[in-house]
Amino acid sequence: MDRAQRMERLAAVARMYYEEDCTQNEIAGRFGISRPMVSKLLKEAKRQGVVTIQIRVPGQTETGEKKDLLSLLKQKYGLAGGVLVRGGAGDVATNQAVADAGLAYLERLAGEGRKRFGIGWGHIIGELVGRIEGSPRPVQMGEAICPLIGNSGAGLKNYHSNELVRVVSEHSQAVPEFIYTPASMASEQELERTMDLESYHEIRRAWERLEVALVNIGNFPSVPDFASKARYGEQLVRERAAARILNYFVGEDGHVLRSETDYAVQIPLELLKQVPCVVGICSANTNPRALAAALRSGYIHVLIAPEPVAARLTES
Repeated sequence: MDRAQRMERLAAVARMYYEEDCTQNEIAGRFGISRPMVSKLLKEAKRQGVVTIQIRVPGQTETGEKKDLLSLLKQKYGLAGGVLVRGGAGDVATNQAVADAGLAYLERLAGEGRKRFGIGWGHIIGELVGRIEGSPRPVQMGEAICPLIGNSGAGLKNYHSNELVRVVSEHSQAVPEFIYTPASMASEQELERTMDLESYHEIRRAWERLEVALVNIGNFPSVPDFASKARYGEQLVRERAAARILNYFVGEDGHVLRSETDYAVQIPLELLKQVPCVVGICSANTNPRALAAALRSGYIHVLIAPEPVAARLTES
């Protein structure tokens, strides 16, 4: 392991301990090392300057000190919590750190007793699932896991919902529940026939019982574009779409755009609204405009995001 890799590892361990409140045993399990080794790495992180500790008397602040970024976002957007991940050496390293933070947060929720989880799709969720697949130990993901959206094309691994659920299930104790439809239908009649199937009723019942939903926050426009032209025509441009949550498009002011020709198959908004904990996760290339729009929607309770992206939301 070279020095750069060593420093990245020290930073990852320190983030989990100091920012995500993970125990040393939890960190040891995540990295496949002993608890004494975690303690040793934390001490080294201090020596190397990766971690600095500032002691302040309660109620006192330094002149001109900025309020904690996450606290500002919680106040501005009504968030219940989250984890902001410092940027890495590049987008790849940052996204890996975000995925690790997201996984640690989901495991914490499972440890608190949440049993029924749903996951969306996309690059950063695919990255998180990849971290689960490469974990040296089984992860905690409750008792049941299901997709929140139908399946995309076979060539898009991170958008094949059932495959993501299968991987999570195989590396945890969660029983999988699958969705047997594409992400979007060609017509209203085809959508209605799909929604009449018993398999759809089963996945809907799973959505109704969810305790945690992990959703992607994406840009608009994006690649792939999720058949947006066929579903919305010029509406997305006309109504200033700025973001995606799952396969829903969100305007700059936070409203979800609706279209009579949108035949997407995904958890209905009224059910998403009922989920007690919706965790929104975004990657290093998510633009601040998209993140702000998604948070204004009111559907997201917890944010897992790169700190540099989130910091742009507090700029005047």
